[in-house]
Amino acid sequence: MKKTVSLILALVLALSCLLVLGGCGKTEKLTVGIPNDTTNEARALLLLEANGIIKLKEGVGITATVMDIAENPKNIEFKEVEAAQLPNVLPDVDYAVINSNYAIDAGIDPMTKSLLMEGSASAYANILCVKEGNEQEPWALALKAALESKTVADFIASTYGGAVVGVVENPTDGYDAAVDYAALAGTKITVAATPAPHAEILALCKDILAAKDIELEIIEFTDYVQPNNVVESGEINANYFQHVPYLDDFNAQNGTHIVSISAVHVEPMGLYGGKQATLDALK
Repeated sequence: MKKTVSLILALVLALSCLLVLGGCGKTEKLTVGIPNDTTNEARALLLLEANGIIKLKEGVGITATVMDIAENPKNIEFKEVEAAQLPNVLPDVDYAVINSNYAIDAGIDPMTKSLLMEGSASAYANILCVKEGNEQEPWALALKAALESKTVADFIASTYGGAVVGVVENPTDGYDAAVDYAALAGTKITVAATPAPHAEILALCKDILAAKDIELEIIEFTDYVQPNNVVESGEINANYFQHVPYLDDFNAQNGTHIVSISAVHVEPMGLYGGKQATLDALK
């Protein structure tokens, strides 16, 4: 009788293990959402590697993908998601690595909510871009000077609390002495941007340029593809949303001819908790 009871208990325990954990001695996989575009996926993986969570193959750098993970001791399952959608999937994963602009736009404060944060690497500075050949156009120089103004630098420093970091070393008064602003009066400049912080920052430029009777139209996009396509086609004059590694990869992959004319700010990438509130599960 005792043997029968013991056997039944053992079977119940084994069945419980299979139902709850998929087998005794096994643990559920941790899920981590990461951007699915080439350079930002690499940034996310490099952030995890820098904090001892994974190890990448030697020398993969900014081209790294999940296929380049050499060691994954926590058996993490990576969910590759379009960068703008990561805040939306955060409740469904244990963690997600999110670009600060998308965190801010979703109402997630990077400085209080991130569990890990990337350093302020100037290699990832967000840039003002135009189509090749337009670098010295008066309208391009006028927009560049406005973005490099002290007004913008002070706004970034006072508004984002370190979640966005200005990189312009010598801010201007908002104007370029080499530009004939009188000749530009009545001109409309169009610029593509993601909502936060780019469109917010550009709103200040709108006021700076309006003082010279130049209209700045800001067209918001929520993805990383169309802003370059519309500048390449000439539909829109400029864009402000990306960093140089992303731009270089985009040009190489798409045969586009977009160039940077100014580095304005850095948005450190962060790891945020979804189902997990702390880093304990990754330790």
